Amino acid sequence: MIYLLPLLTVSIWAGNAIVNKLSFSVIDPGAIAFYRWFFAMLALTPFVLKSVIQNWASIKPYLSKLAFLALLGMVLNQSLGYFAAPTTTATNMALIMSLVPLMSMFLSVPILKQRLSPLAFIGAVLSLGGLVLMLSHGDPSQLLSQGMNQGDALLLLAAFVYALYCVLIKRWDMPLSNWHSVYVQGVFAVLFLLPMVFTSQRVGITGESLPLILFAAIPASVIAPWCWLKAIKMLGADKTAMFMNLMPVITAIIASVLLNEQLEPVHLIGGGMVLCGVAIAQLKLRARRRKLVAA
Repeated sequence: MIYLLPLLTVSIWAGNAIVNKLSFSVIDPGAIAFYRWFFAMLALTPFVLKSVIQNWASIKPYLSKLAFLALLGMVLNQSLGYFAAPTTTATNMALIMSLVPLMSMFLSVPILKQRLSPLAFIGAVLSLGGLVLMLSHGDPSQLLSQGMNQGDALLLLAAFVYALYCVLIKRWDMPLSNWHSVYVQGVFAVLFLLPMVFTSQRVGITGESLPLILFAAIPASVIAPWCWLKAIKMLGADKTAMFMNLMPVITAIIASVLLNEQLEPVHLIGGGMVLCGVAIAQLKLRARRRKLVAA
């Protein structure tokens, strides 16, 4: 039953990729990005606000760092996904975002002063090859001559931004509870996203957009993080992280049913290379951690 927690989390996040794809036709990206965090904070406030006020003296010294993390993880990362939706597929969204652990490893070298193993480079080359194969539809020369489409480029930027977010959380290691950190970041995100609402045209919440907004706000932004943190506590970070590799698979299945997205052989091969590359790097990382513990 414990393994249902990370499985539920990645299933919700896979569903959120579908929400990203469906939302662009009914509401502007800036508007749904704002509503997502506004309603998420509204849901969390009764449970978290009192504790945040009581611990304000401990939180206040880290406000600038929390604001920057909110800008990266909740504003730029999420908004780029919404803006990418019109020109890419839900499957591509999940596959490109699955590169986050690998990007985090390479960003950890200059920021956390970590060393990379040879297998990390092998995994990187394999993942990069799979990504090129997938984005070029099997013709890398076409990617060189024409470049990637706008949506996939935005998603790569979103993946890099979120990888930086993950590494900075480790680098700063603030002595705050997870929910205090998430709540304060969410409040900053709402403030940062206000200008995007004012410059958007389709900002009204309609019968079509409301279910998408609520899914992004509650399951994807509140329930999934709680399940993920609970899984890390009960299973450990290494075992929990392995479930992230299932997200592209679940997304592809849902997208084929709800969005009629068809997977070509090149997507299966390229996507498989991406996931294998990430898995190789993660397995080596886990092996190194076990050696350190034994020492």
